Amino acid sequence: MTGSLAGLFGLSFLAATLFPAGSELGLSAMIVAGTDPVLLLVAVASLGNTLGSLVNWGLGRGAASFSDARWFPVTPEKLDRATAWYHRYGRWSLLMSWAPVIGDPLTLAAGVLREPLWSFTLLVAIAKMARYVVVALLTLQII
Repeated sequence: MTGSLAGLFGLSFLAATLFPAGSELGLSAMIVAGTDPVLLLVAVASLGNTLGSLVNWGLGRGAASFSDARWFPVTPEKLDRATAWYHRYGRWSLLMSWAPVIGDPLTLAAGVLREPLWSFTLLVAIAKMARYVVVALLTLQII
């Protein structure tokens, strides 16, 4: 993997955790640069972002232990809101994991509520890949 692909992977991974990062801008910049095939860039960003979401799922699995800690990146209010959303729509709410503001807390809530790893990974991967495909199409001015 080239340095630029590793950078895109890392940026996408970080963006999926509860820390802010602009993976869409990174993907767009690399598409415009034209040094790598667009499908490869979308795949790398999607993989990084999906694996980053697994960090949130894992944090959610143990959230009861440390959710009151000062360093914990989600406020109890955001977690409660995401949990309510998750209870209302079930695992299908993970298709919204691409969305700003609600997406990352949803992946955390999925861990709290013990969503099985296989269904979590499948639904989140679909959502994340769809977002990056749309970003690529917009960057290429296809849509």
